[in-house]
Amino acid sequence: MSVTATDVAVLDDVPAPAAPTRARLRFLRGGKTRTGLLILAFFVLLAVIGPWIAPYDPDAMSDQLLQPPSSAHWFGTTHTGQDVLSQILVGTRGVLVVGFLAGLLATVLSVIIGVSAGFLGGAADEVLSMLSNIFLVIPGLPLIIIIASFVENTTDLLIAAVIALTSWAWGSRVLRAQTLSLRRRDYVEAARATGESTWRIILFEVMPNLTAVIASGFVGTVIFAILSEITLAFIGVADISHWNWGTVLFWAQSNQALAQGAWWWFVPAGLCIALLGTALSLINFGIDEFVNPRLRTASGASRKVRMRVGFTPVARTTTPAEPPAPAFTPVVRSGTSGEPVPAGAPDSPGTPSKEHSE
Repeated sequence: MSVTATDVAVLDDVPAPAAPTRARLRFLRGGKTRTGLLILAFFVLLAVIGPWIAPYDPDAMSDQLLQPPSSAHWFGTTHTGQDVLSQILVGTRGVLVVGFLAGLLATVLSVIIGVSAGFLGGAADEVLSMLSNIFLVIPGLPLIIIIASFVENTTDLLIAAVIALTSWAWGSRVLRAQTLSLRRRDYVEAARATGESTWRIILFEVMPNLTAVIASGFVGTVIFAILSEITLAFIGVADISHWNWGTVLFWAQSNQALAQGAWWWFVPAGLCIALLGTALSLINFGIDEFVNPRLRTASGASRKVRMRVGFTPVARTTTPAEPPAPAFTPVVRSGTSGEPVPAGAPDSPGTPSKEHSE
């Protein structure tokens, strides 16, 4: 059977897909990750240089009361003439310090307790798991409120320590479960068979495979710590004389900024909180895509062929195709039956040939 152009879609000069190479810094290639890191870098820069570039003293009062944004005060002023932009710039450092310090402390605790419990097993696993369950049910905000009521000066370091002590248990449970799935892998058993010490196996065989999970837990803890710090300042539990975004919202709510139409007093702080939370969430989404191959978006994919119903894509070879077999043409001979007989076929019996008829 001959092959026609209507039956087959031929793709000319289709290059073979190149072997996939291991992309460097694949985590930074995602659009979500880059966007989140850029926004986070902007706020980190403000936290570092904010007190230096603040146009006014955030505590200084003036006669420009509740002024809307202008060239003199970009974010307007408060009911006492304080510059809102200066308060935002100075308060950025406290928010990030509490968030990242609490996230670091909580991550260290979750790694030490969770990985140790999952790898050691036995009595150590029972004791450490019980400790994690106890801290898992301790509420963080009420504990901070109780501590703040007994401590005269509630500093950012104290708030960060309390948040870390009440937020490490969930990450510890996740790391324990992941370690349980890794401790019987072939490469771990091979390292154990060669005489490697337990802690060396944990540091060099197990921990590298938990890096993405640890990073995701760290980002999630930072988000929780930042929101907790702002919430405590907003309800007046933290030191309201120390500026952060929650303190700005506390004074705006206390002086009824919304009722007075002074939207510039609380909107900038709310936008900063939303942008920082969005940045950390995008970074967390990027980590999830890096860990889970199903969520990855292939960049630089090779040329794809769109399939159509009834067409089969084939690659044309350079060797010439064989000529099709000669077709048989039916002819009618003079005979008794009058049926068509293929050319070259022997005469049927009883049919006179041309020579005999002559």
